[in-house]
Amino acid sequence: MLEKYCPELSILQIPLRNKFRGIMVREVAIFRGSAGWSEFSPFLEYDDAESAVWMTAALEAAHQPWPQLYHDRIAVNATLPIVEPAQVRGILDRFPGSATVKIKVDDFERGSLVVAEVLEINPEMKIRLDVNGGWDADQAISNLLEYHLRFGKVFDYVEQPCVSLEELAVVKPEVPIRIAADESIRKNLGADFSNFSRFADVAILKWQPVGGFKAAKKIADEIGLPVVISSALETGIGISHGLALAASFEESSLACGLGTVALFEGDICSPATAVEDGYIEVKHREPIDFERYLASPERAEFWKQRILRVLQLIEGRSA
Repeated sequence: MLEKYCPELSILQIPLRNKFRGIMVREVAIFRGSAGWSEFSPFLEYDDAESAVWMTAALEAAHQPWPQLYHDRIAVNATLPIVEPAQVRGILDRFPGSATVKIKVDDFERGSLVVAEVLEINPEMKIRLDVNGGWDADQAISNLLEYHLRFGKVFDYVEQPCVSLEELAVVKPEVPIRIAADESIRKNLGADFSNFSRFADVAILKWQPVGGFKAAKKIADEIGLPVVISSALETGIGISHGLALAASFEESSLACGLGTVALFEGDICSPATAVEDGYIEVKHREPIDFERYLASPERAEFWKQRILRVLQLIEGRSA
């Protein structure tokens, strides 16, 4: 079954330069299909059912052509994990020319120090905050009002300040910063998104977590909000498909969160997934010189068994 669906499969372990989502090593599977290379890389805590959505995207990209593209390069935001202010400049330097930065925050006090450092380095930088659902409604309103009072109109949006839609509906009219939804979309696939403007102003879509190109376009059409395509901390293989998804939107002017290969110890792709003047080129990418990142036999076997279970689940659903 692996050879049928995922030929030339390799399991990689790529170190990160800074801790991100609580990890220092990113584990991914890459394989080649009839349409080119693809990636399957759900995080380790995701069960087989959720991982099957990621595999659906991976198989679509491996075996079907990209959708029609309207752009040959995509503007990207810089991405700051939760770090100390002294680390900010070094990380921003990995995103040359990016005019927008997404900052992971967990509270106002520490987050405000990082925002202040970013604006000290570049007063014109557009700021996005990413809370990953870490606040309740009261905390979100209090913290976001504090951010606005201190820094003014520098914020593009705040991403997923609360987990539940009910909380987002409370927060949205109370704060002067736009709300973007990520988990509220990808954790509720199949929901009715037709009235989603009650909860958010911007939709964050990720190529793998929402199930691929066709699924993402369907969600975007139903939600009817401005869309930002973001990454799930993929290698350049997965990022290339995220870039293609972003390029498939004819009218898209918002910077996308697709520069995260800069957070890895190294790139595995040719052409390199590099940010130049704030943009990344939209191109099919192939892995090169990735043998140094091959996973240990134990981790490779773990992933192969995981992939087999997910493929069997997908086959069972289509039977």
